[in-house]
Amino acid sequence: MTEYSKRIVVKIGSNVLTRADGMLDVTRLSSLVDQLAELRRAGVELVVVSSGAVASGRGELRGLDGLGRLDQVSARQLFSAVGQAKLINRYYDFFREHGIHCGQVLATKENFAERRHYLNQKNCMDAMLRHGVVPIVNENDTVSITELMFTDNDELSGLIAAMMNADKLIILSNIDGLFTGNPSDPASQLIERLETADDPTCFISSAKSSLGRGGMGSKCRIARRVAAEGIEVVLGNGKRDGIIPALAAVGEPSVPCTVFVASEAAPSGLKKWIAHSDSFAKGSLYVNAGAAEALMRGGASVLPLGVERVEGDFEAEDIVTVRAPDGHVIAWGRVTAGATDACALAGQSGAKPLIHADFLYVDETIKFRDNELDN
Repeated sequence: MTEYSKRIVVKIGSNVLTRADGMLDVTRLSSLVDQLAELRRAGVELVVVSSGAVASGRGELRGLDGLGRLDQVSARQLFSAVGQAKLINRYYDFFREHGIHCGQVLATKENFAERRHYLNQKNCMDAMLRHGVVPIVNENDTVSITELMFTDNDELSGLIAAMMNADKLIILSNIDGLFTGNPSDPASQLIERLETADDPTCFISSAKSSLGRGGMGSKCRIARRVAAEGIEVVLGNGKRDGIIPALAAVGEPSVPCTVFVASEAAPSGLKKWIAHSDSFAKGSLYVNAGAAEALMRGGASVLPLGVERVEGDFEAEDIVTVRAPDGHVIAWGRVTAGATDACALAGQSGAKPLIHADFLYVDETIKFRDNELDN
C-alpha cells in the first residue's frame, strides 16, 4: 500500500487548467480532482491553491464589447469576478461526485501581513481540514491592486504551506520541473534533486508562462525558501496522468520531477511567518560585516552596536529586513523599536536587541562569496 505525506498543499498553475484558447480545461480539472479525491480517501489532508480564475474569466468574456478599453487592473478584477465563480463551481461539483466537501478561501497580502489576521486565517483552514473540507485557495484578484498583489500563486502557495505546517508542497505547471536549459532543447536535462544549499539560479530562464504571472524563477525562489523551513517541495507536470498521487507518495518519486529536499532544522511557526514577510517589510536595518557574519552563523540577535544605518518608517513590532553592508537582504525580523528610536540606538553598546533571535529569520539559501561581506 502506498504511503503518502499526511498534509499536502497542491498548487495548480494556470497553464495546467486552461486550454490554448484561454478557456477552462474542464476535462483536466475533473482528472485533477479525481486524483485529489484518491488522496483524501487515503487520509491525506489537502489544501489546493488553484490558479485559473482570471484565465477562465478572460475566456468566458472573450468578445465582450469594451474590454480593450479597460486598464490592466480593472480587466483583472473583471475576469477574476466571473472566472472565480465558474472555477469554484466546477471544483464543488467534481468533489461532490466523490462525496467530498470543498470550500473557497480568497486571500490578499494583507491577510498575511499582520500576525493576528494570519492566525485567524490559519484557524479557519485548520477547522476546514478537521472536518474533512478541502480548502480551495486563490488570490482575491477582485479587490487586489498592483502594489497589494502576491507575486503570483507560487508565492501564495509557499505562504499557505508554511502557515499550515504542511509536510509537502506540490507545484504543478506544464513542464516536468527544473531543467539545465530550455526544456524544449533535447540537450537539457531534468534536475531531479536539490538540497537547500544548492543554487539553481544559473539554470533559470526569465521567461514567464503565457497565462500566469509567475515563471520558473519564482517557483525556485519559493521552493528553496519553503524547503529551508522543513517542507519538501516538488515541481511536476500537471498534465501528466496520475501526477498528484505519484508526487504525494513518500520516498523516491516514480515520475519525472524536481524535488527540493526539506531542511532537517525546521523553524518555529512564528519564524515561518516572518520568513515569508519580505514583501510586508516596513523598513531595513543595515548591519556591519561582523554582525552579518554572526547572524549568518545562526542564533544571534540584531544588536544596536552592529547597526550602521536605519531606513524606512516603521513602528515597534513591525517586520523589517536586515541587510549586509552591500544592501543584500540576509534576514527578516520583528523589530522592538520604531524607526526614530532605532536610529538613536544604532551603534550603541549595552542596549537591548533591536531584533531578538527568537523573532528573526535568517535566509539559509543565501550564499556569500568570500569577500561579499567586506564590501
